[in-house]
Amino acid sequence: MTRLSVNINKIATLRNARGGNMPDVARAAIDCERFGAQGITVHPRPDERHIRYQDVLDLKPVVTTEFNIEGYPNRKFIDLVAIAKPAQVTLVPDPPGVLTSNAGWNTVKHQQFLTEVIHEFHSHGIRTSIFIETDAIMIENASFTGTDRIELYTEQYATDYRKNREAAIKPFVEAAQVAGKVGLGLNAGHDLNLINLKYFAQHISGLLEVSIGHALICDALYLGLENTIQLYLNQLRM
Repeated sequence: MTRLSVNINKIATLRNARGGNMPDVARAAIDCERFGAQGITVHPRPDERHIRYQDVLDLKPVVTTEFNIEGYPNRKFIDLVAIAKPAQVTLVPDPPGVLTSNAGWNTVKHQQFLTEVIHEFHSHGIRTSIFIETDAIMIENASFTGTDRIELYTEQYATDYRKNREAAIKPFVEAAQVAGKVGLGLNAGHDLNLINLKYFAQHISGLLEVSIGHALICDALYLGLENTIQLYLNQLRM
């Protein structure tokens, strides 16, 4: 079964809107795990508009499933991850100020940079994943960086799903095949939800993990967090 990692950035966004510690990000992570989540994802950004760097350190001792930290690997981020030592770090090429992750890595242009960063994370015993689009050349070249996994950027799939789900899934099926051929583990994330998740999981061979935040937290406002996590887990059961 594909693992569900819950991205709790939106919990931190709500907390930061008012100040104080309500809702409690650490408590939310504990509850997500208690309700069945098999991982917790956070994405600290330089402006700390949702997850703060201190949150990462506070979460480390309480997360008992897989802890996944996403972000752009500048020096501050690298040092933070090295201290927190999560199970996985997902490298995302988002510059400061971007609203949300909106592109995958160019692994040809940035191969040397990624190789050096991944080597550093591996020296701390941290599994690495590269956020990437479905381009076969980029996936093949990702294998030269030493990364353990790639995370397929699924916004285009989510956008096209309602129009033609067969056409929407096709490039992702092909991307998964390429990843398998070059020996890369496969994650996915961005705009996956209760409508499109099951079809995606059913058709993507070797899908190890999905990271879902925005849609899941929005659904939880109406359905409750425990019920929502169970609904997402049900979408991943074949």
